[in-house]
Amino acid sequence: MLTQDELYMQRCLDIARWAEGDTSPNPMVGAILVHNQRIIGEGWHQRLERLMPR
Repeated sequence: MLTQDELYMQRCLDIARWAEGDTSPNPMVGAILVHNQRIIGEGWHQRLERLMPR
């Protein structure tokens, strides 16, 4: 049985996979915001932005 913290971490990893193939060479990142043991926000590194020379 997973602990609550492990379930939160698994959710972060699941969210990170939404960006699979879009962030290389940077890592895929998923994050959650938890308040009173309830997830109130989620986010992820959506894609790699390349700086264009001027």
